[in-house]
Amino acid sequence: MEKVSPAIERAQPEKVHVIGCGAIAREILAICEANGLGHIDLNCLPAIWHNTPDKITPGIRDAIAKARAEGFERIFVAYADCGTGGQLDRLLEEEKVERIPGPHCYSFFAGNDDFARRWDDDLTAFFLTDFLARQFEAFVIEPLGLNRHPELRDMYFGHYRKLVYLSQQEDEGLQEKARKAAERLGLEYEYRFTGYGDLTGSLLTA
Repeated sequence: MEKVSPAIERAQPEKVHVIGCGAIAREILAICEANGLGHIDLNCLPAIWHNTPDKITPGIRDAIAKARAEGFERIFVAYADCGTGGQLDRLLEEEKVERIPGPHCYSFFAGNDDFARRWDDDLTAFFLTDFLARQFEAFVIEPLGLNRHPELRDMYFGHYRKLVYLSQQEDEGLQEKARKAAERLGLEYEYRFTGYGDLTGSLLTA
C-alpha cells in the first residue's frame, strides 16, 4: 500500500467525534456526505430521548467519557438544549465541549434567528420535522396514549391552533403524513421547507 506523506497527513482534517440525537441522524449523515465531511465520527444516542429529556444530559456525559477514553480530542454535541433546562449547557461548559446553538431541533432547522422572529405567531404551533412525520405514531400518538384513548386528544392539544411541518427534504409522501397528523390532532396544517437550517453550519465548523 502506498505510504501517505507527512505533509498529506497534516492536511487531512482531524477526526471529530459527534454525539448526536438519533432523531437527526439521517440529516447529519446527509450533510456529511454532501460536504465531504469524512472526518466526522458519528455516535447517535436513542431518538426516543426526544420524549424523555431527563436522560439526555447523563447520556451525553457518558458518551463524552467514552469518546475521550477512545482517544478523541475533538468532540461536538449535535443536540440543542432539547428540554434539559440548561443542564446540558452546564455539563458542556464543564467538559469544554460545544453544541448546536438553539433551544431545540425545530429552532435550528428553521434557523434560530428566523424561529425567534416568528415566535409570536407560532406560540400555538405544534411542530413536526421529517423524523417526526415518519415516526408520528411511535413518538407522539403512542407515548400520549392516544392510540388507546383518542378522547384525550383535546386535553393534550386543545391549546394548539396549528401543526407546522418544518421539512428538511421536499418529499410528497412525508407532506401527506404531516397533513394526516394535523387532521388527526384537529389542527390547521402549515408547511415550511427549511432544509437543514443551522445544522449545516454547525457541522461544518465543528
